Amino acid sequence: MGRSRYTITEPDKPHFMTCTVVEWLPVFTRPDTVEILLDCWRYQRENEGLKLYGYVILENHLHFIAQAKNLNKCVSSFKSFTARKIIDYLKLQKAEMLLTRLRFAKQAHKQDREYQFWQEGVHAELIFSETMMREKLDYIHANPVKRGYVNLPEHWRYSSASNYAGQVGLMEIDVW
Repeated sequence: MGRSRYTITEPDKPHFMTCTVVEWLPVFTRPDTVEILLDCWRYQRENEGLKLYGYVILENHLHFIAQAKNLNKCVSSFKSFTARKIIDYLKLQKAEMLLTRLRFAKQAHKQDREYQFWQEGVHAELIFSETMMREKLDYIHANPVKRGYVNLPEHWRYSSASNYAGQVGLMEIDVW
């Protein structure tokens, strides 16, 4: 798969983004791997000026809406850091089947490392209106419902839907 045709055009404005694990491998079925993602976003919010407006993490991909002064750099460091941490975790867990697939997947794109975790690029769309922001947040939060995992968006643990429903989520977000 080639590089994404989507680009972060105005990094200081919110963007809807999708990141997908290579081969759609189900890595985020383990709470420890999800926590790596959440910890990285927490760090970026506290130290890099990331504003995270919404997110959902499914078993093999995630959607989120964010903005930052240098959003390209935030997304790049998010993907790099989380890939490294998750691969280290999978090695510790001796998850050989997943590691074998990640090793095979890198052959198409990466010569400088043993594994590839994320698909190349990031699907990024500029949020250009209040209406579009609401549509993208609704889309993100409805994802687990559409898949039949839960009946209500706020019941999905790995989502910001509970934050928007006035409940405590797994992490603070920048509610729109």
